[in-house]
Amino acid sequence: MTNHLTPIMLLLVIVVYFGLLLLVSWFTGKNNSNEVFFKAEKQSPWLLVAIGMIGTSISGVTFVSVPGKVGTEGLNMAFSYMQVVFGYLLGYAVIALVLMPIYYRLNLTSIYGYLESRFGRNSYKTGAGFFLLSRTLGSALRLFLMVIILQKFIFDSFGIPFWLTGFITLAFIFLYTYRGGVKTVIITDTFLALCFISALCLTLYSMMSRLELNVSSLIPALKESGYSRMFFFEGGWNDPNNFFKQFLSGALITIVMTGLDQDMMQKNLTCRTLGDAQKNMFTFSLIIVFVNLLFLALGALLYIYAGKEGIAIPENSDYLYPEIAFHYLTPFLGVVFILGIVAATFSSSDSALTSLTTSFCVDFLDFEKKEQNMAQHRTRMVVHLSFALATLALLVIFKLTNKDAIINFLFKVAGITYGPLLGLFSFGVLTKYKINDRYVLPVCIIAPLMAWIIDYNSVAWFNGFQFGFLNLALNGLLTFFGLLVIRKK
Repeated sequence: MTNHLTPIMLLLVIVVYFGLLLLVSWFTGKNNSNEVFFKAEKQSPWLLVAIGMIGTSISGVTFVSVPGKVGTEGLNMAFSYMQVVFGYLLGYAVIALVLMPIYYRLNLTSIYGYLESRFGRNSYKTGAGFFLLSRTLGSALRLFLMVIILQKFIFDSFGIPFWLTGFITLAFIFLYTYRGGVKTVIITDTFLALCFISALCLTLYSMMSRLELNVSSLIPALKESGYSRMFFFEGGWNDPNNFFKQFLSGALITIVMTGLDQDMMQKNLTCRTLGDAQKNMFTFSLIIVFVNLLFLALGALLYIYAGKEGIAIPENSDYLYPEIAFHYLTPFLGVVFILGIVAATFSSSDSALTSLTTSFCVDFLDFEKKEQNMAQHRTRMVVHLSFALATLALLVIFKLTNKDAIINFLFKVAGITYGPLLGLFSFGVLTKYKINDRYVLPVCIIAPLMAWIIDYNSVAWFNGFQFGFLNLALNGLLTFFGLLVIRKK
């Protein structure tokens, strides 16, 4: 072991890091009007938004789970995750060319306002409600991964319980987002994205040096290791890594978890024009492919290094990267890792908290339909704090119950809660039918339940077939058919 970092040193690094974020929020939050908090006055430079979105998309989940899955068996083994990433490209194109023009034409603050204009108020509330449920769960899962790593490598040494670690983390996120909202988040996420990409590149360079590799010898070394296989065709649809299954899942996940997600789209809607927002989306989509490829390369090198040095592979693959970073690399790279995972997680958690506040205030409290006053500001702060406390409660629940690799569990949850959004928006865009709006909520409750039952029994019912990430498509399809049933004649 070469790393001599102590928990107190890591804690000091994090405190300084938080101090920088608070300083940024102080400058960007001087004007804390709703127009700034929700829309950043629609003055955000598109390139800044593109860089910030990288951090929001990656999160701490990708930072440790994707490299960790490279050397395991089953879903996302080797480089098969790139099949999902290539599907992302199709999804981002649909968002830029189909969804964004709708959002800009209607001049939306909350994207679920589209459902009100298309179907009615019940559809609007149902879509917004499923977003609040989906994003609260998803954000808490992403944050959970970072908190358990902070707990294991830092706070356990001080005897601090897990719930208090979560509270401290959320308190900092609340402090630097409650005034400036999305305007602050766009600036801080750009900074955070640059931090975690730097951490990724520095760690990758260090692992190459330790294995005596350079750029020209890296690809042959990855091929020889057996970890770099990217495309899986021969296993058929029963193979969880089947190319077509993964590619389609990636496209659907992107459309739903980016294009139909207030968190991701709120930043895009702060761009000055539709053209700027589309440039941001296409630029971001190309960068995200390259960044994910680097994460997978790092994962392969971590397993190669572990085998060379006789390092025991942790039972939970999520711990492989932090274990090597903290205990086998230099103190500098240990600091780089902690900054990287904090940056990746914060860039998704801060925007999630802001978007949840925006959605609740706009979609359920009708802020935009009422005159702005000090009472609204106080209410917005209470809503912001309430979502932070709800996230803390979920962190504790996950600590007691979760046993899956985080990235797979996250997508299982998303397949259940995002499916109705996929069905509602696709029905609105692809058909011209009107629906009986009062029956939308029952349809959006029954469809996920049916999808869960089918997915749970799929091995027995469909000769070993497993839906995996395609449970999202199944869920959306059942919602779509349910809406056909309640359409107006």
